[in-house]
This record gives sequence, C-alpha cells and structure tokens, in this order.
Amino acid sequence: MNNINFVTLGCSKNEVDTSLMKSVLDNSKYAVTEDVREANIIVVNTCGFIDSAKEESIETILECAKFKDSEFGKCDKLILAGCLAQRYSKELLEEMPEVDGILGTGNIKDINVFLDKVLDDKKIIKADNINDEYLEGYKKEKNSILKTEYVKISEGCNNNCTYCIIPKLRGKNRSRNIESIVEEVEYLANNGTEEVILIAQNTTDYGIDNYKEYKLHELIKEISKIEKIKWIRVMYLYPDHFTDELVNEFINNEKLVKYVDIPLQHISNNVLKNMNRRTNKDDIINLIKKLRKNVQNIVIRTTFIVGFPGESEEDFNELTNFIEENPLDKVGAFKYSQEEDTVACSMNNQIDEEIKEDRLNRLMEVQQEISSNLLEKNIGKTLEVIVEEVAGDNLFIGRSYMDSPEIDGVVYIHSDEPLDLGSFVNVKINETLEYDLIGELI
Repeated sequence: MNNINFVTLGCSKNEVDTSLMKSVLDNSKYAVTEDVREANIIVVNTCGFIDSAKEESIETILECAKFKDSEFGKCDKLILAGCLAQRYSKELLEEMPEVDGILGTGNIKDINVFLDKVLDDKKIIKADNINDEYLEGYKKEKNSILKTEYVKISEGCNNNCTYCIIPKLRGKNRSRNIESIVEEVEYLANNGTEEVILIAQNTTDYGIDNYKEYKLHELIKEISKIEKIKWIRVMYLYPDHFTDELVNEFINNEKLVKYVDIPLQHISNNVLKNMNRRTNKDDIINLIKKLRKNVQNIVIRTTFIVGFPGESEEDFNELTNFIEENPLDKVGAFKYSQEEDTVACSMNNQIDEEIKEDRLNRLMEVQQEISSNLLEKNIGKTLEVIVEEVAGDNLFIGRSYMDSPEIDGVVYIHSDEPLDLGSFVNVKINETLEYDLIGELI
C-alpha cells in the first residue's frame, strides 16, 4: 500500500480539485495520509495565477522535496498538479530533479494510471487536455466537523481578460448539469453539510454552454429544495451576466445568503477596456444600486487590480472616488502582475512597482475607513453565526452570512457555555475590530 499526502495551494477551486483526486484514488493501492512525513508519494496542487502565488508554489515544492531525505520522511515520488504544473510542465520536470511527474488540470481522472507509471520510475507529464469534461459521480471527501463545503459548478472561463492566464490553464467554460450538482449537494447534506458555497471561474456564466442560456438562478432554486441545506453562498459572480432572474433569487430565496462576491477589477472605462472586461462604469454602478435597493441587508464583496498598464493617476482617483461614493462592504485589492503569455504582459505603459505599491496602500486606507463605518452599523444587532473554532476559554470564532471562509472577517463569540463546532447560534454584536465583529451568545 502506498501512502499519499496532498498539499493544496491557491484558491478554493484547487481545494475541490484535491478532493476530486482523493475521491478517485484506487483504494487497493493508495491510502491518503495527513502526515507528510509518512507519505511515500506527495502531491503538491500548485497555484500559478500571479508571481506571489508562483513563488509560494516553488517554495512549497522545495520544502516537500526535503521529505525525500530519510532523515525527514519517506517520500519516494514528488508529483505536481494544478495551475503552475499545467503552465510550466516541461520546465518544472527538466529544471527540478526532485519532481517525478506532472498531472495537468484536465487530467485528474487519470491519476491512478499516472501514479502507476510514476511508481515504475517513469518521469512523465500528463497535461494534454485542459478542456476535458468535469469529473462527475464521485463521492467527495467530507469534512467531519465543519458544516461548509465548496461545490464547483463549472470549469474554465470564456472571458479572456488581458491580464489573466486562467483560460490557457483551465480551458473554456464547461458547466456541469444541474442534476449532477444537485446530486452532489444532496450527498453532502446527508453527511452533515449545511452551507454550500458555489464556485467557478465565473459563476454567472453557468449554463450558457450546455443549456444555451444563463441558468445560475435555476440551479440555486433546485439546491434550495434540499431540506438539510441552510445557507447557499455564491462566489465569483461576474457583473456582465448578473441577470434580473438572479437578482430576484437574492430577493426571494431565504436560503441564498444576501452576500454577493462580484470581481469588478476596476471602475475606469479606460482601464476596463484595456482589461477586455465586458462591462463599464455605468453598468457596474447600476448593478450595485439595484442590489442595494432591492436586497435587504445585502453585503457586497469585490476585488480590484491597481497598477494595470496605462492606469493613470486620474484612473486611480476614479477608483477611490467610486468606493467612497458607492461603499462596498468587503474589498480586496492586489497589484497588477505582469504575467507572461498574457496580452497585458506586452502592453506599453507598464507601471513602476513603487507606484503600484503606493496605489494599493492608498486604496486600502480608504477602504479600511469604509469597512469600519459599515461594520459599526451592526452593533446592537443579533446575527446568526456558524461556529468554526475554539479561540480560548469562553471564546469562539464563527462566521455570519456576511463572511466567506478565509477571505473575509469573523465573529468572536463570548459564551459561558461550550459551543459545538458547526452549530448555528445567535450572537448579539456589541463591538467591532478593523474587519471583525465581537458579540455575546444569546
């Protein structure tokens, strides 16, 4: 029996891919271990979206390679999967002798045959089909404590934003069938899941390929029929195909949490055009106003890129003015990363790193005050919170509907009685931190 350990980097979509790989392993040959020191096979599921992610992936690969030394571990074979592996498969195998094989993003279902060949001392690359059909019918690894699970509803992306390499690593948009997704959520619900988080590269494009129309609202309706599911959260809702039907679902569906994650990237029409974004400033503002007006207590999250090629000081000021005039609850931002094999990489007017850093800091200073003001409005309110950690004596950490795991804030809960992890409790908010809330158990 071979013991195999998975190390996962990057976004929640990679977490799902790792779960997929575990689910299709031949159990007569391979056993998953959480102790990397006991594994004779280590699989690093890499991220390669921007420079910092690539650097982290390389550092992690080298750290895992140390377990090939008998002083530290039992590793015989080091395998790379994920976006960095797909993007630089030949270079990684040639330049890192520690690596024994590359498994591409579209070849997850081939992992058993792939591992058999690697164990026969064949250094191979299996990364030939980024547009392969999504693996269906698997039994996802289930977290026995937490009640939240990610469900990937499609793979790939059709947007072709000029800064993004994802379509070349993950292929075109391929939506799963509604029936398959509902079956997976039913399985998760029957095994304790109460919150499902729907993810994709672009969730609002769901269904346009196989159903020839945007079907995210219908998918949400079907999932909400599953009795044991309490919360449905949707991430990566691109603004260009945010349909009226989807807005109505946020208004009327009690299980769909009033939280929208909309990757806007910028607000200046000049920058949006150069990014090849399929929206504009007026459409974005109208969508935000529509959501604020119609969806009670809606929480809006987004991300922005600063320092994109050609971004003028005027463009940047337009962005900061926008968030001041249209306050957003959660804002993440990052500096533009000049990624090879993207259109933006060869654009003129690349921005100096110092200017990027300055703009990032200035943007987040503005947002910090906005976030603080918005959070203070929750003082005195009672929120339903899912308990996720024990933080100390009589102190627990959880999330309300306003927070997605790992990327948003948390709720600190003072309680004189023990709380079960995964339970939903009512918390009265009496204090705020920079991005978090503090309250008492009711």
